[in-house]
Amino acid sequence: MRNTLCTLALASLLTVAGGAAVAQENTAAAPQQGQGYGHRGMNPEAQLQHLTKQLDLTTEQQTQIKPILENRDAQMKQLWQDQSVSQQDRHAKMLALHQDSNSKIEAVLNDTQKQKFEQMQAKMHQHMQGGGEAPAPQH
Repeated sequence: MRNTLCTLALASLLTVAGGAAVAQENTAAAPQQGQGYGHRGMNPEAQLQHLTKQLDLTTEQQTQIKPILENRDAQMKQLWQDQSVSQQDRHAKMLALHQDSNSKIEAVLNDTQKQKFEQMQAKMHQHMQGGGEAPAPQH
């Protein structure tokens, strides 16, 4: 049961964060109330802003990544609303959506950005799995 809950929590965070370790890296840059955050986390626009800041995305990259994030968000909303899907199937589909969108995002990034993006993913995964203490705040 604990493993299932941890896995579901990981899928939820991956969905919410959109591939970004927001809590640890941007606490001071959190949007004001009503800007960018919904009941599940960051919307595609806020995700794009975060990725732009963390990865120094070009305007062209932003244009390519935004539809990927919007598509993932729309598919995730559909999954959450589909009560006919079992919890286990929903979880598997969420992970697949996340992995697919991350692959598409990585295809747009240069080598340096890919490396940083992968580090962000690993940090978030470690945090969700309870692997160690939270990183110290950066000043």
